[in-house]
This record gives sequence, C-alpha cells and structure tokens, in this order.
Amino acid sequence: MLDLKKCELCPRRCGADRRKESGLCGQKETIKIARAALHFWEEPPISGERGSGTIFFSGCSLGCIYCQNRAISHRGKGKEISLERLIALFFDLEKQGAHNINLVTPTHYALQIKEAVAGYRAQGGKLPILYNTSGYERIETLQALKETVDIYLTDLKYRESASAQKYSRAADYPAVARAALSEMVSLVGAPRLDERGMLKRGVVVRLLVLPSLEHEAMMNLKWLKETFGDTIMVSIMNQYTPVGDGLPKELSAPLPPAAYRTVVDYARSLQFKYAYIQEGETAKESFIPDFEEETF
Repeated sequence: MLDLKKCELCPRRCGADRRKESGLCGQKETIKIARAALHFWEEPPISGERGSGTIFFSGCSLGCIYCQNRAISHRGKGKEISLERLIALFFDLEKQGAHNINLVTPTHYALQIKEAVAGYRAQGGKLPILYNTSGYERIETLQALKETVDIYLTDLKYRESASAQKYSRAADYPAVARAALSEMVSLVGAPRLDERGMLKRGVVVRLLVLPSLEHEAMMNLKWLKETFGDTIMVSIMNQYTPVGDGLPKELSAPLPPAAYRTVVDYARSLQFKYAYIQEGETAKESFIPDFEEETF
C-alpha cells in the first residue's frame, strides 16, 4: 500500500517518512507549488487557444543535471498550500478558460493529487486531468491514479542506461520509463479528441533531443512505433537549453539544427499518425516559466 509514512511513490523508493522529513524528491507531505497559470506553449491539442491550466509542483524525483526548472525541481522554490487551496486553484483555472488541469512534476504528490481531484470532481469540476511527468514512474503509483488521470504527458528521455545514469543518476530509467509508458497506455487508451481537436484522453510522449543523443531519440521513436503504433501521440522537442553550472561539454550548447532535422526526418519515415515538432528558436531561457512571479 502506498503512503507517506515510508514513501515509495517513485522508483527511487527512498522510504522517507514524509510526515516528518523530506524524501529524495526534496519535499515533505505538505503540497508545495511554484506557479499556477494558463500556459500556451504545450502541444496544440493541450494548449489550444485558451491555454492549459498548469500547476508546477516543487521538488522532483528524477533530478536531471540539465533541468530548465531547476529553481523549483532542485532548489525547492515555491509556496506551501493546503489541499483545499489546490482544489480552489483547479476551479480558478477552469474559470479562466483552461482546456485542462496540467500537473507538472506531480509524482511525489500523487496521493494528495488523487484526493484533490476527487474533491474537484465531487464539487462539479469538469476539466480533464493531465499528468505531466518525467516518465520515471512506478506501476503501483500509476495504478493508484486509475480514476484520477485522463491524459498522460510523459517524457522518454534515454535509451541507454549509461546516459540515464550520467545525466539523471537513474541507470534504470530506460526500463522503468518503458514499463510505465505501457501502463499509461493501458490505463487511458488511445487518443480521444473533441470536435475542436483538443485532447480529452490519451498519452503524449515527449522526446527532448539532447545534444549528442539524437541516436537514442531515434531508437526510442522506433520502439514507440513498433510497440504502440497509432495509440499514442509523440512530440519531438528541440528546446534543450543549457542552464546551470557544471554541465558536461556535450551539453554546454543547444542542439544543432541539423541534428534535430535528422531525428524529425526519421520520425516522418515511421509515419506516426499523431506527431508534433517544434519550429523556430525555442532553446532560449525566455521560454522557461518565470518562477519569481507569484501566480496563485
């Protein structure tokens, strides 16, 4: 049974008593968020015209060395709120016209989220719930969210254990993320869109192409097509932005455009039914949300 007395929500299974101490995610039991606002830069069937109602949770169970949101994921910036306040934020975002409730880095708060969504639904909340994750998830945690989550927006970061260990200190990431993705598809099924093309249920898999790792992105694309066919959406991202100190040489500059085109061309050859790419200059710090501005 999952609980916070001996936390094993994420694959790190640190066993912390989060009622009293922080887990490896950096967070205790109390919900802590850094931003709650409409977000217009997700994939088209998620952001639409009115924006995605996005809530950024503080802390992270993965901890990639290149994280763009390091202020909240690594340093824990944010404000503690109650469960009731989280439910109220869901309704605030719904009133603002959000297409969905987008929960970013939610894994370590999965149990609180389950309770909050139940409260939101009981009070008449209608928006789809989107779980925006690194992909580093336990099957047991996903199963606990069976009646909670409508849409999974998940990363598939690496194919090789050595890369996962070097950049995220998680050598088991490739195996764990693939198993988790299969469970997500099993739980919510193939994409379901409304008459406006907005996603109501399904799985979107993001592949952030890292400099020097485009071959791993292509290996993952091949596996996705062979394993899931057209029952998922894929999003190929070129927005890697080198931020922070101590990055290895290969991650010290943005992804070369030619490398991104190679991955996109390969994805086109696989003929995905649902696939999204990024155009223009997205590898800029101006695309990183402002966590200094309080939005809730």
